[in-house]
Amino acid sequence: MTADPRTPGRTLLPVASARQTWTTLGARFRDRPGLSAAAATVLVAAATGGLVAPWVLGRLVDDVIAGAPVSRIAGRVAVIAAAAVLTGLLTALGAALASRLGETVLARLRERVLDRALHLPSATLERAGTGDLLARVGDDVAVVTNVIAVSGPAFVGALLSVVLTVFGLVALDWRLGLAGLVAAPAYALALRWYLRRSMPYYARERVATGERTQAMAGALRGAATVRAYRTEDAHVAAIAERSGVARDLSLEIFNLHTRFGLRINRSEFLGLAAVLVAGFFLVRDDLVTVGAATTAALYFHRLFNPIGLLLLESDSVLQAGASLARLVGVASLPDTAPPTASGPATAPAGPHGPAALDVTVRRHHYDDGPLVLADVELRLAPGERVALVGASGAGKSTLAGIAAGIIAPTDGSVRLDGVPLTGAGEATARRDVALVSQEVHVFAGPLAEDLRLAAPDATDAELLDALERVGATAWLRALPDGLATPVGEGGHRLTAAQAQQVALARLVLTAPAVAVLDEATAEAGSAGARDLDRAALAATRGRTTLIVAHRLSQAVTADRIVVLDHGRIVEQGTHDELLDAGGRYGHLWRSWRVPV
Repeated sequence: MTADPRTPGRTLLPVASARQTWTTLGARFRDRPGLSAAAATVLVAAATGGLVAPWVLGRLVDDVIAGAPVSRIAGRVAVIAAAAVLTGLLTALGAALASRLGETVLARLRERVLDRALHLPSATLERAGTGDLLARVGDDVAVVTNVIAVSGPAFVGALLSVVLTVFGLVALDWRLGLAGLVAAPAYALALRWYLRRSMPYYARERVATGERTQAMAGALRGAATVRAYRTEDAHVAAIAERSGVARDLSLEIFNLHTRFGLRINRSEFLGLAAVLVAGFFLVRDDLVTVGAATTAALYFHRLFNPIGLLLLESDSVLQAGASLARLVGVASLPDTAPPTASGPATAPAGPHGPAALDVTVRRHHYDDGPLVLADVELRLAPGERVALVGASGAGKSTLAGIAAGIIAPTDGSVRLDGVPLTGAGEATARRDVALVSQEVHVFAGPLAEDLRLAAPDATDAELLDALERVGATAWLRALPDGLATPVGEGGHRLTAAQAQQVALARLVLTAPAVAVLDEATAEAGSAGARDLDRAALAATRGRTTLIVAHRLSQAVTADRIVVLDHGRIVEQGTHDELLDAGGRYGHLWRSWRVPV
């Protein structure tokens, strides 16, 4: 992880090293050996074909000087024309194969990035900010895609052309080849000058893009709050400021790019002048023919475009390299499943019935942060309903995430009916333990498809039964097309309470052994609070349930209440027992002032 100097406390997602990036990319190409070999072969053939015309043209010059018959000259011209046509076809085919290969490799990389992003712990994503991740899967993918589809094949073709043309120039006459190499130091100095100044700018530009995306995403996600507090100008100013940083960096890069072009032109002049001068003296001394000198000059002139493309397109390639390193950084993140624990690897019996859940957290912290939980021993008996209460920051959500198997404790374990929910038991954890959090997402599409995310084979009758169980039938009847009504983005807008009922209906359809509700009814206003509490109670009836109680009225109905304070369990018992004890829970209850 990388600290963000612009936002204290924010830790950006990792960026891969150059070695790690190339290793990952090479592995992806090796996954497509046939396509990789075909693309490489055709691109080499196209670059080789480009050497034919200058070589034949040099022979044509010698033939004309020697007074060769018209038939020989016509034959040379025909060879030049045929070579041009064949080279054009091979270049087009090579570009198509390279683009297809690149797009396939990028598609696999995108899938890996998305998979890792979906498995990131919520705390990690919160510290990095959604803007950093969105910039990677959005802007960075677009940059790499553009290079692969447009610049990439041309860049590879140019590189092959340079290598083969230099080889041809040296093979023609080593002295002419040495003359052409006079330009090499000038090219190298120009590239060194550019890389030293531009590479830091590209890395900063990608970070600045993420900052801009973060500012826009935050403002749009909280648009209602922004309007309510009339802070539109402040948010627009923040977006404008971060956009200005990205713009200034782009302008500075463009300025460097322009000055780089001047250095390339100077290098071309030096090289071509050296070849022409060397050719003049060699022809004068009868060491080479006029045709050979002509071919050498044409070979070096032929290098103008590919070398210029390599150097100028290094702008795009560097941007793609920076973006690719950011993508590989996410794709290379380790699996977030907890490490394999000791114990049996068999799945517990009766996956849809209530099960015992044992949570042990000797200590837990995020990265190098402070201790969040310590010395926690929590056991939920089969079918028991336990409420977790405590002040903000006590560690309730962290403990809920650990109990649900989505957060690996730094030192501890979670067992379902004695089976560890790690390693071989991970699939069991996903099937038998379900988490419903405060932040619920309604996916775009028909309501029925949204519900079937939890149970793909569920019938319409089962979907309706689940919605009825959580008290959603009233607003369901009001939908124009019932279960077929599009919801989510671009569809019917559900209220926060309705979205929570959809999440609870998914819980009913999933039918887990253990349900973990992390303030799952907190989004409801006072009018819908009791309805959502009843819905949560109905959805979890008959299941082992752990509830992070946002309102203490939720704790009253629990079989047992567990009180957390600064990451440690300080009290346990029923509502009446804890009130009689007059401890931490009694203080919270009196402060809340809600009648039983």
